[in-house]
Amino acid sequence: MNPNTQRSRIPGVGRLGLLEPTAETNLASLGWFEPESVDVLWALSRSADADITLKALVRLREALGDGWPELDAAIRSDTTLRGRLFGVLGGSEALGDHLVSNPSAWRLLAERGPLAGREQLREQMLAAVGAVKEPGRPDDDLLYRAAIAGATAVPPLRTKHRDLMMVVAARDMADLVENEPWLPFVEVGEYLADLADAALTAALAVAVATVYPDKPVPGRLAVIAMGKCGARELNYVSDVDVIFVAEPADGPSARLAGEMMRIGSMAFFDVDAGLRPEGKNGSLTRTLDSHIAYYKRWAKTWEFQALLKARPAIGDMALGQAYVDALSPMVWEASERADFVPEVQQMRRRVEENVPPELRERELKLGRGGLRDVEFAVQLLQLVHGRTDESLRVRGTLDALAALTEGGYVGRDDGANFSASYRFLRLLEHRLQLERLKRTHTLPPFDDDEAWRWLARAAHVRPDGDRDAAGVLRAEVRRQATRVRRLHTKLFYRPLLESIAQLDADEVRLSDASIVLRLKALGFEQAEHALQHLKSMADGSRRGRIQTILLPTLLEWLSETPNPDAGLLNYRKLSEALAGVEWYLRVLRDESVVAQRLMTVLGSSTFVAELLQRSPEVIRMYADGANGPKLVEVQPGEVTNGMLAAVTRAANRDRAIAVARAMRRAEIARIASADVLGMLTVPEVCSALSSVWSAAVNAALVSEINASVAERRAAGRGDQAPARISVIGMGRLGGHEIGYGSDADVLFVCDPVEGGPDSESEAVKWADHIAEAVRKRLGAPSVDPGLEIDTGLRPEGRNGPVVRTLAAYRHYYDQWAQPWEVQALLRATQVAGDEELGLEFLYMIDRIRYPDGGVSADTVRELRRIKARVDSERLPRGADPATHTKLGRGGLSDIEWTVQLLQLRHASAVRALRNTSTLQSLDTIGATEVLAESDVTLLRDAWLTATRARNALFLVRGKPIDQLPGPGAVLSNVAYVAGWREGSSLDFLDDYLRTTRRARAVVDRVFWGE
Repeated sequence: MNPNTQRSRIPGVGRLGLLEPTAETNLASLGWFEPESVDVLWALSRSADADITLKALVRLREALGDGWPELDAAIRSDTTLRGRLFGVLGGSEALGDHLVSNPSAWRLLAERGPLAGREQLREQMLAAVGAVKEPGRPDDDLLYRAAIAGATAVPPLRTKHRDLMMVVAARDMADLVENEPWLPFVEVGEYLADLADAALTAALAVAVATVYPDKPVPGRLAVIAMGKCGARELNYVSDVDVIFVAEPADGPSARLAGEMMRIGSMAFFDVDAGLRPEGKNGSLTRTLDSHIAYYKRWAKTWEFQALLKARPAIGDMALGQAYVDALSPMVWEASERADFVPEVQQMRRRVEENVPPELRERELKLGRGGLRDVEFAVQLLQLVHGRTDESLRVRGTLDALAALTEGGYVGRDDGANFSASYRFLRLLEHRLQLERLKRTHTLPPFDDDEAWRWLARAAHVRPDGDRDAAGVLRAEVRRQATRVRRLHTKLFYRPLLESIAQLDADEVRLSDASIVLRLKALGFEQAEHALQHLKSMADGSRRGRIQTILLPTLLEWLSETPNPDAGLLNYRKLSEALAGVEWYLRVLRDESVVAQRLMTVLGSSTFVAELLQRSPEVIRMYADGANGPKLVEVQPGEVTNGMLAAVTRAANRDRAIAVARAMRRAEIARIASADVLGMLTVPEVCSALSSVWSAAVNAALVSEINASVAERRAAGRGDQAPARISVIGMGRLGGHEIGYGSDADVLFVCDPVEGGPDSESEAVKWADHIAEAVRKRLGAPSVDPGLEIDTGLRPEGRNGPVVRTLAAYRHYYDQWAQPWEVQALLRATQVAGDEELGLEFLYMIDRIRYPDGGVSADTVRELRRIKARVDSERLPRGADPATHTKLGRGGLSDIEWTVQLLQLRHASAVRALRNTSTLQSLDTIGATEVLAESDVTLLRDAWLTATRARNALFLVRGKPIDQLPGPGAVLSNVAYVAGWREGSSLDFLDDYLRTTRRARAVVDRVFWGE
């Protein structure tokens, strides 16, 4: 026949989806490039990849040789065979390679009837190695002895396993054929799990022949299937998790188990016993009593969660069932464990964080909205409610979801949607794994059109309107991920609110007892109180209806905080306090980032929560601005100028101080919020707080002076203040290193106005009155955080005058300055009042605090004596010096005294050391090699660690506390606020102890001269 005539009677290769240049040649070699093959060609075009299918067929023809005509005839006449063969060749290059290597196996694809059952699969796998039942064993002991031993058994086992996998894959991948719909995902998973059991039975038979070639197997051995195999929802390519129970658990039983794992891993899949007690460090085999003892005393929450899917698989089935019967009751008591919630939350966070950010959208298993979200949600609900409802005690994810729906714990629509999403994601996972029989859960890059086209065809996704199949699948993947995340939240929290608010939504009705159980499992230890909070907020009012919509998502975010009980109470109080604020709930509803950040803060710090009740405008700053979060957009100068402008406009000094305190409160709320949310570093927090403290002092001083001048004017005493006043910051204020609970250490210096109506003594008296008024007004009791003005570092201490003239200060320091006073002046800087006077004071004290040639040896000895006295007398009774952030070993006092001693010694020669900041001085100490950079690093890390912990203590406890608590809930909260989100609170404590211990070694050498 003329090739041109022939070509005109069959579809063009392009229409068939054949893009390879060799396509026509390959078709001709098969004898299909003629009109009688049209049906075959259209079937070929429906495979996942027509080119790959065609190449595999050409290779299969070559492998069959004279046997090809039989297959060719079957392909032309048997549409079922044709659909299965083309489906498996186009969807799995690896199974295509297997078929080419074992070409006669094509007949397996032509078999009709149901898939082989559990018993048939076991018989076929055992026959591959000529295994027979081990004599003398009970009927329920599936122990066999193979005719061949060791590695020689691997090839026949692998071939038979691939044959049987190919059978189910062909039916799974086949395009629609008459009277044979696609296999349900559940049926595929059950078949693969049964095949895994059969394969392990055969591997154990080979192990018996290898370990006990000439004698019967002593004792009993049961293999427990775990994970997806235990639940009979196995993937095509997956580890098979097992646990061994042996009687007795001696060396021979471990050898038998180890050999079974070795043969199984070589022939089929990785056999993993890592879920056993003590993990990979534990004994491979244990007796039943040993297992029971371990789970009663040592097991973690995740180990009980894993036992949800435990199933006797092979070996001694009676012993395996005894294992499940003994441990199952413990599984359903796991939700009552004290560490249940934190362990579950930590495990979930660890899973999500282990996924690289660039893969999170493409990760089917571990990404947000992935398979693990479904499985995690279902398992947690099982553990919570399965304690009282035995209908939930099932292994499979879909079976459990169905039971939860039937029991009324999940709404019917939600259950159906969750189930559909899970099936869809598992289908894609199976297709990805079948391609090359590799364990993968990662979707192709979204811009790889060719890969997405193949996946869409393999998953039987069709074009829709203007979108091709790849586009339809990409959109569906994103939609399903979003739905899973939404349902993940809804499954836990929506039924609570629907039941509380008595909504007729999705027929979910949870009793108060069930709600309390679920709240406890979600981290609310005071679940009864939490229920009352929810009932109070989700009332029948308009605001209550909005809360009913908001609370499911808010509760999820609260459950991830260190103290969800306090967080929910704080949210209720905040909502009640802002009941009249029109924008409050609208912002939480419309801006999820604001709501999430607010819940994080409310569940971390009651101190900040109380500030927000009186400064609600800060909540609006939780939103993102043009350059990031608005919380960190404020500049220090804006705070100072804003306070000055506000107090200037105030009608009187009382109003001025109230305005200044309110602005300071709002600023503390802003800074603390950003701190809890991890938006500011420790130096940034300290600097921002120092600016607020300075601004408040300055505003109070200006308001007092203005009011006093107005009173003098009214009394006819002139329009001018009798003296200039400057406030010198000392201590942490001077170093710009204020913490939340710090006092404002200051000196007041004045300078009488020349030619004024007042004498110098009257001018000083006036300045003293102003200073006292500032101190009293800022420190007066109120609902706002107090600001204590401490003048204890002034000359002569608390016995000396509060205010001195510049000349008086000069005279005192020249004649009487003590070493500790010289040291204190190292941190003096002007913070408020008359800047020119402040600078004059600083120039005057430079020669005192930076003496030529450094301080004498006598001064160093005196400072060491004072430090030793401080350490022994000021450390509170009962305090632990290892964890006291201020006076403890390697704490703030140690670091700051060491830095200040180096400044006293070297600042006269190294001008850059004339710095009030501890951290900046450390930078100079390292840069100028006064100390080795390694020592500087240790001191800097300790200062930052102690300051971070001290600030976190205040935010958690709401008052100045320097002592870290022992292990427990408070330490966990402190660790979280301090930014320690990785690992446990004990890891945080260990890190603190390690860091301060190393710094103390430097302090001992540098400060104490040891």
